[in-house]
Amino acid sequence: MLCFLCSVHLLLILGLGDTELSSSPHFSTSWGLGMLSISIILPSSSLKVPFFFFSLYLVAFAQGSHKPCAQAFGADQFSEDDPQERVSKSSFFNWWYFGACASAGVSVSWLLGFGIPCCIMLLALVLFLLGTRTYQYFVLEEENPFLRVGRYVVAITSLYWKSRTKAKDSRTNDDETNNETNNGTLEEAKGLSRLFPIWATCLIYGLLYAQSSTFFTEQASTLDRKIGKNVQVPPAALQAFIPLSIICFVPIYDKLLVLLLRKITHIPSGITTLQRIRVGLILSLLSIVIAALVEIKRLNTAKEYELVDKPNVPIPMSFWWIVPQYILSGTSDVFTIVGMQEFFYDQVPDGLRSLGLALYLSVLGVGSFLSSFLISIIDEITSENDQSWFSDNLNLARLDYFYLLLAGLCGLEIVLFVYFARRYVYKKRVISGNCVI
Repeated sequence: MLCFLCSVHLLLILGLGDTELSSSPHFSTSWGLGMLSISIILPSSSLKVPFFFFSLYLVAFAQGSHKPCAQAFGADQFSEDDPQERVSKSSFFNWWYFGACASAGVSVSWLLGFGIPCCIMLLALVLFLLGTRTYQYFVLEEENPFLRVGRYVVAITSLYWKSRTKAKDSRTNDDETNNETNNGTLEEAKGLSRLFPIWATCLIYGLLYAQSSTFFTEQASTLDRKIGKNVQVPPAALQAFIPLSIICFVPIYDKLLVLLLRKITHIPSGITTLQRIRVGLILSLLSIVIAALVEIKRLNTAKEYELVDKPNVPIPMSFWWIVPQYILSGTSDVFTIVGMQEFFYDQVPDGLRSLGLALYLSVLGVGSFLSSFLISIIDEITSENDQSWFSDNLNLARLDYFYLLLAGLCGLEIVLFVYFARRYVYKKRVISGNCVI
């Protein structure tokens, strides 16, 4: 399942496509969810599993176009020429993420879990099409985005080779028109290449992001999850604290913190997007450190009550101990994920805005793959001494060591991010004769 989630996020790079085709992913997602619902009620046969996975990856493929394109299209509805709309665009990213998290729910069955989203997506498609005549469309150029990215790669390569023969090229007079076109492409290529260090230094965040749906749940499964005498909370249900914290914090951030920070910094969004990402990275570091401390407490409690060799017996430690790391994880998402959305959308060339949103989503996908790779390497090394950090018996495992390792990587990530962020020059937009960042 982790590999599937990785694939879903990496397929989002298909968001390079035209945002005007957003209705097609709506339909494909609905079709895929409908097929998943059918696969649940199909009788057992040799076709059931292939049908299920085909449906699953159809949803992944559709989301690969829908997520970045729909969000880019929504942000494009705010005019850059209107100062008020430019401020509202920043709020749009906050409330988009709020809506995405508010739509998360707890399903009582697989059939309803796939069937209800299928119906909602069909309704969303109808609503989307009803507004067709009211949307703003910005046709920048008809060039295929993949070809445009290819031109950037060629431009960067050409720049590299020209720098090696600078003396010779300085004596050569090229055609003026050709130079103007090449310089425009070259500047856009340079701008795109400057995003790479920011993207790369966010990958460890993607690695930490993967833990909330994996090892955090494993931790929770060993704790006392009773509320009262009769209610037993499922371990995976604790993940609901992440969207709940996001739902609670987004209004506070957008309606209170931004207004206060705006008076101090005189920046319409309160703080810059890179500053926002940095705050999120610090909160994610704090979350993983708390997870390590809770795990140390859990292991000590297991030893104290002689439950080390009894993995199926709940440890007498309330599940509320693990809630703070979920809440901090959700709060860090408000800063980091929304910050990356706005940053990559705004800093890529205008014709590749959906690529910008695909870039932020690819951080989560690559981070998940890095998590799987790191776990495999550590498990292979530590298993040689019969003391795997990821033992099936979690009371013998050393998730605390793993969390502390992640904390160290996250600390290094923050240092590198601050270094590159301070040297990053924001793309400037010329609006009504005034240069605006």
